[in-house]
Amino acid sequence: MRVRCYIEDIGNHVGETVTLEGWLAGKRSSGKIQFLQVRDGTGFIQCVASRSDVGDESFAELDGLTQESSLRVTGTVAKDDRAPGGYELAADSVEVVHVAEEYPISRKEHGTSFLMDHRHLWIRSSRQFAVLRVRATVIAAARRYFDSRGYTLLDTPILTPAACEGTTTLFATRYFDEDAYLSQSGQLYNEATAMAFGKVYCLGPAFRAEKAKTRRHLIEFWQIEPEIAYADLDEIMDIQEEMVCEIVREVLSKREPELGILERDLEPLRRVEPPFPRIAYGEAVERLKASGQDVEWGVDFGAEHETVLSQQFDRPVLVHRYPRDVKPFYMEDDPDDPAVTLSVDMLAPEGYGEIVGGGQRVEHLDVLERRIAEAGMPREEYAWYLDLRRYGSVPHGGFGMGIERLVTWICGLAHIRETIPFPRMLSRLRP
Repeated sequence: MRVRCYIEDIGNHVGETVTLEGWLAGKRSSGKIQFLQVRDGTGFIQCVASRSDVGDESFAELDGLTQESSLRVTGTVAKDDRAPGGYELAADSVEVVHVAEEYPISRKEHGTSFLMDHRHLWIRSSRQFAVLRVRATVIAAARRYFDSRGYTLLDTPILTPAACEGTTTLFATRYFDEDAYLSQSGQLYNEATAMAFGKVYCLGPAFRAEKAKTRRHLIEFWQIEPEIAYADLDEIMDIQEEMVCEIVREVLSKREPELGILERDLEPLRRVEPPFPRIAYGEAVERLKASGQDVEWGVDFGAEHETVLSQQFDRPVLVHRYPRDVKPFYMEDDPDDPAVTLSVDMLAPEGYGEIVGGGQRVEHLDVLERRIAEAGMPREEYAWYLDLRRYGSVPHGGFGMGIERLVTWICGLAHIRETIPFPRMLSRLRP
């Protein structure tokens, strides 16, 4: 009896006859044998088709088959340690579903611009397959972390009437007869749901109109954002640390083959265990000065500063208590030093920089009203947000973790653009 099978499950069917449905990733011939590299979206496998098994007509058709042609292969699963993935399929029959036109992405070197223009095809390659499988595991692990601890997943709006992070990075649109903006973060709405559910999180896209051309920036990105009532800065740091450790452990457990495709050194990931070092902003400034950086207390750290800092540690580092002027209006002041806020950024090691940002939120109505006024923001658009400080305000906090930045670090990539199926960057809106 023939069984339809996915490549990732092939090890469960050794000695059985199965049918794979996929696409031709590559092939080579050795006289009367065709070696077909087949992918099906769950993995890659070598299918061995001999003329004597599949017949002259089918063998001739395979001989001229083009890359990315779609096909069904039926055969017997055999364990072979020499084969990629450790298994082969000895084909009994091959049905060609569709013969592809000449594929534009060949084995020769292509420039990044060309590959990005053909991103809809480039994601079929083994490297991009590996990165995006890691991405899916990161998201699943992050959700599992919160779901297993009693957090409620609550979606937040993508269309909003006002800014969350700052008015200079908003994408404006029309909402019937009024102005609206693409969301920069779900945090403000998370604060409302946290007052109803205690501990919540959202997962979704965010949009920042930043004219930045760096290896760390996307215009559209995804982030997971928890918010917890009665949480202080220390608890927020504990949660960040525990969550990132759990995600990395799950990726190592489930995606080591994909990390192998990427030639990722696993030792730095294996060192991601608590406790993470925690340093105050002031200490970070002194460390940067000692490393030759031209930096003074009060400036926001740029990519170069974060790179230098993160290279000084063998695991993520938590930098806390940033100055008031470099953090958003909703950050709570440190009662022991009003010049700094109860904020924290997590910097990934190996020079990858910030992957998580958050902290404790302003608790008192008068302080929040003053901050909104100082920022020149329209008070009427934040009336509902101010209500949260009128009706049962409590200490609370949370953070946002950028999915793409985390995946960039875990995969050891040089650029963030490979971590999302269709990246949006300053000069990239298509495909």
